[in-house]
Amino acid sequence: GDEPLLLSGFAPVWVAKDRHAGVTRAIEAGASVVLLDDGFQDGNIAPELSIIVVDARRGFGNGKCIPAAPLREPVRIGLARGDLVVLMGEGDLAIDADLPILRGHLDPLPTGMPNRGARVLAFAGIGHPERFFAMLRREGADILREVALGDHQPLTPALMARLESDARASGALMVTTEKDAVRLPTSFRQKVVSV
Repeated sequence: GDEPLLLSGFAPVWVAKDRHAGVTRAIEAGASVVLLDDGFQDGNIAPELSIIVVDARRGFGNGKCIPAAPLREPVRIGLARGDLVVLMGEGDLAIDADLPILRGHLDPLPTGMPNRGARVLAFAGIGHPERFFAMLRREGADILREVALGDHQPLTPALMARLESDARASGALMVTTEKDAVRLPTSFRQKVVSV
């Protein structure tokens, strides 16, 4: 998937269907810290620290569990197992738990592209594409078109050709997230700026 590919540029990454086996293999290979993405509900792992990351504006959605909503368990049960909450972005979500609460936000890494005034066609297939578009606007980009794709949506050559045609017609750069960029077809990797 896109997340392991992206993360592998910064640290060794193990991908395992069985998280406990993956953690064990990482430790056997010399890892002193293992950071799990989406391992919060796995009862086979005894974490030393559980960090709950929540969008400060969207919160926990309608508060219902799958299949009625995106939650995997009731909020109060999850918060009871957590050690720390990080509220991402702007918003005034109230957390009903006796946990430390930190605020976080996303800042882009410098790309060498002058963001201020750049005319862009921005596309993103992440959980909340609007956050990416808002960050580009804060950086001063002139977004001519926003294309919100589904989370992990395949970036097929046909889709990319349509986006390239639209960008060319409006004189815009194609810009996406680093997470999406790892899924770009090879022929488009030089044509898209990743942020």
